[in-house]
Amino acid sequence: MATVLDSVRAFFAHATFTIDQENAGDVVARERLLDRVMGEARFRKSSEKIRRGRLPAEGLALVARDPDGHVIGTVRLWNVEAGVDSDGNAVSALLLGPLAVDCQHEGKGIGGALVRAAITEARDRGHGAVLLVGDPEYYERFGFFADKAQHLVMPGPFERRRFLALELQDGWLSGAAGMLVASGRRLAADLRKAA
Repeated sequence: MATVLDSVRAFFAHATFTIDQENAGDVVARERLLDRVMGEARFRKSSEKIRRGRLPAEGLALVARDPDGHVIGTVRLWNVEAGVDSDGNAVSALLLGPLAVDCQHEGKGIGGALVRAAITEARDRGHGAVLLVGDPEYYERFGFFADKAQHLVMPGPFERRRFLALELQDGWLSGAAGMLVASGRRLAADLRKAA
């Protein structure tokens, strides 16, 4: 991870932000940022149902920080099973989201930098595919397309055109069909009660 983050930092050396691993001290700032940017509606999304009670995939919770170290952007990826393959075996994948950037820092490339860093880190960790629900007009530039997720469904309502996938390994989602389900590490019971 250090190599990826160092290269991202070098690329954005003249930028007004850095990308880093999320740490325990970022939790409150991240949640406040998500509340400001997405509001209460974020808790009703189908993707939130998958994330609820889970921890992000190992090493795949990233934040953008301003020069003073404040969290101004966030992205997290979550372990999921993307249906099953033609032999009935679960297809492991990642679910990206939520991606959010503080409104005062929009238009600076922070969201794009977070997505690129997350994709690079996921690929370096050997993951095969990333899925998300988002605007194709934004995510297609990173290689996410609806056709890769055409035989998969979310648990609950979702817009088909906004359900996108990126294969990190060619053919990873070939033949995958069915519903996305959470497969990652669970939050400890005492942490779930506090949340």
